[in-house]
Amino acid sequence: MEVSLLVPAKDEKDNIAPLVKYFLEFTQRNNLNWEMVIVDDGSVDGTFEELKRVASGYPNIKFYKHRRNLGVTHALKTALRHAKYSVVAFFPADLQFTLEDVLKMSQRIEKEGVDLVAGWKMGKYEKQFVSRIYNFLVRILFGIKIHDMNSIKVMRREVLELLPLRKDWHRYIIPWAKEFGFKIVEERVILRPRVYGVSKYRGFGRVLIGFFDLLSVKFLITFRRKPMFFFGGLGLTSVISGIIVGLIALYLRIFKHFGYRPLIYLVMFLLLSGLILFFMGFLGELISGLYDSIEGESLLKYEEDEGNT
Repeated sequence: MEVSLLVPAKDEKDNIAPLVKYFLEFTQRNNLNWEMVIVDDGSVDGTFEELKRVASGYPNIKFYKHRRNLGVTHALKTALRHAKYSVVAFFPADLQFTLEDVLKMSQRIEKEGVDLVAGWKMGKYEKQFVSRIYNFLVRILFGIKIHDMNSIKVMRREVLELLPLRKDWHRYIIPWAKEFGFKIVEERVILRPRVYGVSKYRGFGRVLIGFFDLLSVKFLITFRRKPMFFFGGLGLTSVISGIIVGLIALYLRIFKHFGYRPLIYLVMFLLLSGLILFFMGFLGELISGLYDSIEGESLLKYEEDEGNT
């Protein structure tokens, strides 16, 4: 099977030469018609210069450069634009994963007819405890029976083509693939220690970003088709609460001769909030309709799985 390796690289100068050598030897030894598309994502350590030095002249290796750091998701999209094969693999430049595993995963796509094979890391790595919590939350929130969301992936290119282009959302390829109805399986893969360079996903800030992105993706997947269901539900709750509080205020005023002005303010706040939420729901439906009209054609061509002309 022909495969395009999509390789984001940020400050990976020392890994470039071993990566190119590994790729060329592996594809030649196994007689594979693969290509590797490397995207230097705004490196400042001379990664692109190293690419020009060691990768020029090989027809099955392409490399491109972002002028500034845009993130892995954008690097994958750039690599995908220049990839020519129908099956693509997300393969980081740090050489912690193996091409042998990519080969096994691509063979499953060919033999089993699945759309995405997710890697399940076997080995020790940084933030293993945090990763387990994150993967557990993803499985609960999205109902996905996959153990590892942040490993290598081999997939049909349309999976990545439909991915919403947001910074760092490559971590949610699997939930989006499930949302679009693609068939997903997983494969155990070897994780090797990093030899050169340092991880780009360190620090507590990355954990917070990942958590908030997780909530954002869950919200979009759940309510993007029916925003009125979310905003309208909140608006209806607010209006009903305002009516109930208003009736209580009237009862106290008429039958108990007790007036409490903050209750009137609360009624006004609840009713106005309800109306605003309803308006946001209508606005969301309008935006969702525009989104569907733009996305519709590209999505439908992938929904037509089989047919006869």
